[in-house]
Amino acid sequence: MEKTSTIERSSKSLYRILLVDDHPIVREGLEARLAQDPELEVCGSVSDAHQAMEIIPRVRPDLVIADLSLGGRPGLDLIKDMERLHPNIPVLVLSLHDEKMWAERVLRAGAKGFISKGQGTQNIIDAIRRILEGGVWVSEQISARMIENRKRSASPAADSPLARLSDRELEVFQMLGQGQTVRDIATRLGLSPKTVEVHREHIKAKLGLKSSSELLRYAVTFVLDPQ
Repeated sequence: MEKTSTIERSSKSLYRILLVDDHPIVREGLEARLAQDPELEVCGSVSDAHQAMEIIPRVRPDLVIADLSLGGRPGLDLIKDMERLHPNIPVLVLSLHDEKMWAERVLRAGAKGFISKGQGTQNIIDAIRRILEGGVWVSEQISARMIENRKRSASPAADSPLARLSDRELEVFQMLGQGQTVRDIATRLGLSPKTVEVHREHIKAKLGLKSSSELLRYAVTFVLDPQ
């Protein structure tokens, strides 16, 4: 017996999904998988946050699936822009970023879910359905930790020194670990090199690091092994 969807249908025949990822192969693979679902339709596929914000009023998606690493502005900025300008359109983050470090941050920014690119495509479909029903999607491990943190009235991810960093500082930290220069980071984030330097000094202070070389080693180690 065929299982009936529990999603409350809108006046449209299909739920429209906008894909935002800077890797064409990811967008194409996801679009092919979503095309197999009779209730879902990809209404747009773009590579960066600027294109996404530009196309949204025209394609009117019911949900946006976005990576955190995008060409131009970071995905976290896209989430915050969506929360401010299109609060009724939910965002599901699909990313290779470390879930333990980023899931709670993207939820605080306004996203409705975080799922790793290492998950199977059926999990992505399940996440889409959960969010379209008005729910939130994170892994069982992250959900359990969020509940425990709430019980302890602790800050999210308090077990990690990197939890002391702001969202922007964590972005700068990861880019340093990826080998990007201060000027590269400034261009990517739309900041001045001086502002990036200020962020870097704040990161050193919060992590208790004495030199830029210590910071670089820490950042590279984290990028190579976020566990």
